[in-house]
Amino acid sequence: MVALKIRKVGNSLGLVLPKEVISRLRTGEGQDVFLVEGPNNTYRITPFDPAFEKKMEKAEEIMARYKNTLHVLAK
Repeated sequence: MVALKIRKVGNSLGLVLPKEVISRLRTGEGQDVFLVEGPNNTYRITPFDPAFEKKMEKAEEIMARYKNTLHVLAK
C-alpha cells in the first residue's frame, strides 16, 4: 500500500504518484491512467483503458464467428 496526499495544483486538486508506482504501472509523464471504480467504494488505477478492453472482447467474438470468412479475405 502506498499513501498519497491530495495537493492543490492550480485551481484543481491532484495526486502525485511516487516513481515506484509509475514504474510498476509501466507508464510515464504525459500518458493516461484510468481510475476504475470497483465494488464496495474501492478504486483501482490502471494504465489500461477499460472501454478498449470491452471493444477488443467484442472484436474477438466477431472474429471467432467469422473466422472462415476472414481467412478467405486475408488471401
